Amino acid sequence: MTRAIRVLVADDERNLRELVVRELGRRGYEVDGVADGVAALERIRETAYDVVVLDMRMPQKEGIDVLRELAAFSEPPQVIVMTGFQEVSAAVEAMKLGAYDYLTKPTKFEELDIVVRKAAEKGQLLRDNVALRAHAPGAEPFAGLLTRSALMQEVLHVVERVAPTDSSVLILGESGTGKELVARAVHERSARAQRAFVPIHCGALPREVFESELFGHERGAFTGAVATKPGLVELADGGTLFLDEIGEMDPDSQVKLLRALETGTFFRVGGTRPRRVDVRLVAATNRDLAEAMKIGEFRQDLYYRINTIAIPLPPLRERREDIALLAGHFVEANASYGVKRLGAAALGALEAYDWPGNVRELLHAIERAAILSKGEEIQPEDLPQELLGTVSTPAVSSAASLETMERQHIVATLRVVGGHRGKAAALLAIDPKTLYRKVIAYGIRDDEFR
Repeated sequence: MTRAIRVLVADDERNLRELVVRELGRRGYEVDGVADGVAALERIRETAYDVVVLDMRMPQKEGIDVLRELAAFSEPPQVIVMTGFQEVSAAVEAMKLGAYDYLTKPTKFEELDIVVRKAAEKGQLLRDNVALRAHAPGAEPFAGLLTRSALMQEVLHVVERVAPTDSSVLILGESGTGKELVARAVHERSARAQRAFVPIHCGALPREVFESELFGHERGAFTGAVATKPGLVELADGGTLFLDEIGEMDPDSQVKLLRALETGTFFRVGGTRPRRVDVRLVAATNRDLAEAMKIGEFRQDLYYRINTIAIPLPPLRERREDIALLAGHFVEANASYGVKRLGAAALGALEAYDWPGNVRELLHAIERAAILSKGEEIQPEDLPQELLGTVSTPAVSSAASLETMERQHIVATLRVVGGHRGKAAALLAIDPKTLYRKVIAYGIRDDEFR
């Protein structure tokens, strides 16, 4: 990242907030500060921050609620949670909601500097991976997609035919198959390509918040609506609105969406004036909407309105010829960890696995392997165990106690990830709170892994 890393500090303790802003600014970051969660979300919508340093306890909207709303953003910033020593359980919950890491107060600025920089690198890496910008030899890139699979080539052929029309598109597929990438491909090949592509996840927010995000609200429409806010439908005017996981949309919002699609008009929450809008709808789901319709969880009229063109995406296990192609790209994207290639045995393990989490699972498996690899080539032992089936365990001396072995394993893992507790917990397959307790119980010092 050649430009300055942009950081937002959200903390209601003014002295601490100003101190953190000043210290990070001295270290070369571009830093802003806000005093509460509502202001934080407003600034995040306005500015493309790389990292948000978020206090858990704030007025109006607490840190955990900010994280829940950030889940609906298409490219949210990386979040570092700051919490008191007695609030570690809340920090663990924050990490489950997607926080990059947590730090306990009082925070050492040297440690904060390291974590912020690594979080920014992680965010850049994710953006590169999701976009799939690299053009691998022999592949045919299409709006960010890489494939050699005949099944996926058929998908791209349908996209090519459908994109120039204004028909609604419904993309079907398991989680992790790349539904948003296909949606973006439809948009980028359409006459609306120069206008906005606006995504929203239909299941990530409570109904009241979702409706406000989608349609906007007028000032005073509800408690906390201190200003008028346009919704995502308005922001997508002239462009494409992408409704991810539309099968999770609540019934009331389904009715209002259908009305907007049929009439081209909608009302903001608390509004009395109809507003006209021109959007192309692309939706995606991993649910069987026909079945959801039969049991009354999805409206029949909305189903037929959005199902003009259906594009089913094959799971990765049905396009195995793409595994090596995608894995090679992800290795290249993780080159900053020192890896340059994928060993033949490791590739064999990848191609033999069924990938229930699809391309997203492959991406994370390669990232993990790149972190753990001791050389320039990824080996089978660097991959997650579930990819390898039964793994033989080397014999150990009877003199070594299980506690000693576990302590050594934790220290080695922390050393590999540079002391990043959240990443170490993920690699160890344990809860971050459990890792925290074990570090205390075994008396593991920072200088053992820094």
